[in-house]
Amino acid sequence: MFSNYFKNRAEKKRQRKLQKARCKPWFEVNGDETLRLDYPLNENAVVLDLGGFKGEFAEKIFDKYQSNIHVFEPVKSFFNIIESKFNDNPKVSVYHYGLSDADKEVSISSTGDASSVFIASKDSEKVQLKSILDFITEHNLVEVDLIKINIEGGEYEVLEALLANDRVKMFKNLQIQFHDFIIENARERMENIQQQLSKTHELTYQYDFVWENWKRKD
Repeated sequence: MFSNYFKNRAEKKRQRKLQKARCKPWFEVNGDETLRLDYPLNENAVVLDLGGFKGEFAEKIFDKYQSNIHVFEPVKSFFNIIESKFNDNPKVSVYHYGLSDADKEVSISSTGDASSVFIASKDSEKVQLKSILDFITEHNLVEVDLIKINIEGGEYEVLEALLANDRVKMFKNLQIQFHDFIIENARERMENIQQQLSKTHELTYQYDFVWENWKRKD
C-alpha cells in the first residue's frame, strides 16, 4: 500500500512538473488574454462555450464582441455563478448540463477548474451531459463562429462525435484544450482528431496539451 502511495505521489509530481513546462511558453505570450480572445467575431456571431466554469471566458468574449453565446456548465455551484453573472443578458444563454457524444448521467469530481467525469473523487456530484449533435439540431445551428472546449477529458468524445457525423465543418474556429493524464491513449486519440481536423481546418496556434485553435479553411 505504501509503495503505491509513493509511486502515485511521484507520478503526480512528474505530471505537475511537465504541465508547468508546457504552460510556460503560453504564459510568456499571455495567451489567455491575447490568442484566446483574438477572433473575427461581432454582435451577430455565435459562440459555444463548453466548460463555462465561472463564466470568465464568456464574459470577456461578450465584453469584446457582444456575440450570442451559449455556455454549458454541469456543476451546480459553477452554473449558479454563471447564471447570476448573465441573468440580465439575453444574448448569453446558460445551460445546467455539459455536452458530450450522447445523453448520460455521470459523476463528476469536485476539484474546482479541474472537475472531471474522468477523475474518481470522494467529493463528487451527479451531473447531466447531453448530445452535442442533438443540441445542434434542436437549436437549428447551421454555422458556429467559435466553439471553446475545455471539459477535462470530455473533449475527445465531443470532437469524435462531430467528426464521425460530418458536423465539424460548421465551426469556423475550434479552441481546444486537450488533456492527457486522466485519459488513456490521450496522445493517440488527440493526434487522430488533429489529423481529421486538418482536412477541413488549419492550426492558427498550438501549445501541446495547453491550448490550440483550428480555423476552417474557407
